[in-house]
Amino acid sequence: MHLLKMISGHIRMKDKKVIQIAKEVVEVELKSLKKLYSSIDHSLEKIVKTIINCKKGRVIISGVGKSGIIGKKWSATFSSTGTPSFFVDASNASHGDLGQITSNDIVILVSLSGQSNELKNIIQYTSRNRNIKLIGITSKKDSLLYKSSDLKFLLPQVKEAGPGSFVPTSSTTVQIALGDAIAIACMRYKKFGRLDFKKFHPSGSLSIKLKTVEDLMLTGNKIPFISENVNMKVALNKISRKGLGTLIIKNNQNHTKGILTDGDIKRLTNKGFNLKETKINKVMKKNPISVDKNMLAAKALSIMNSNKITSLCVHNNNKKNKTIGFIHIHNVLDANIT
Repeated sequence: MHLLKMISGHIRMKDKKVIQIAKEVVEVELKSLKKLYSSIDHSLEKIVKTIINCKKGRVIISGVGKSGIIGKKWSATFSSTGTPSFFVDASNASHGDLGQITSNDIVILVSLSGQSNELKNIIQYTSRNRNIKLIGITSKKDSLLYKSSDLKFLLPQVKEAGPGSFVPTSSTTVQIALGDAIAIACMRYKKFGRLDFKKFHPSGSLSIKLKTVEDLMLTGNKIPFISENVNMKVALNKISRKGLGTLIIKNNQNHTKGILTDGDIKRLTNKGFNLKETKINKVMKKNPISVDKNMLAAKALSIMNSNKITSLCVHNNNKKNKTIGFIHIHNVLDANIT
């Protein structure tokens, strides 16, 4: 028993040490990000504007080693936020892949040292073609990459996390953050919005989160419209046939005037209304809640939940009295939006 307690205590001490080490790593990387924050100046602004003004060419990212892996991430982020981009492996560039780089392209080379041998052929190739812009991302001001680039960003010198400060950690974190900063700045300048982003992400959980009311709403003959002039005998028949538990009441000008649900009908029946002889415009709820077709479906679900209702009218361009769609809570839940 005594031995078990000793072992248990030793494990707890080790757990505390692991947590301490993990926090120290994050702390070192946070300091590195603060250095990057302080390093951002007009050189980044020039890079962003050059990328935005690249109309005829593509944005090509390249690098080797860890910087190459990060370059792939840069390229993926650029492409998904409205800046067409692809990655060229610097090692393969010398074996035919330089042919992927053509006039009017922008080449972004990411290299901590700026001196990797694999970069030299790309640097020479871009320098011979005046219509190719070379952007250098490096931490060495005296490097070949920095000196050869048309535009450049000097990464801050940072302390790597871990014993000896030799494992690429803080430096790679800084490179990733810089790529995100450039990509999002380009995205904002281009006014690349949520709907544009959704077009590039048609599958997966992200697509589900970005679904709009328009993606899920019922349209045309599926909308449970009914005239405000009919009596409840007709309305009861129609609400049963539509099977949605709701009717949208409109006038002769096709303007939405009200809504009626099967729950409303039950409450009226309990109060002793002679529904068959009553006109629908006498018992409908006026000014039904309507949402814009571009609203996120998740937001529409929130509105339904907060108002304790199961359906919404849908309009476009602030024309709330003109219903163009109908969305039921089941439409949202069936799309796995919660």
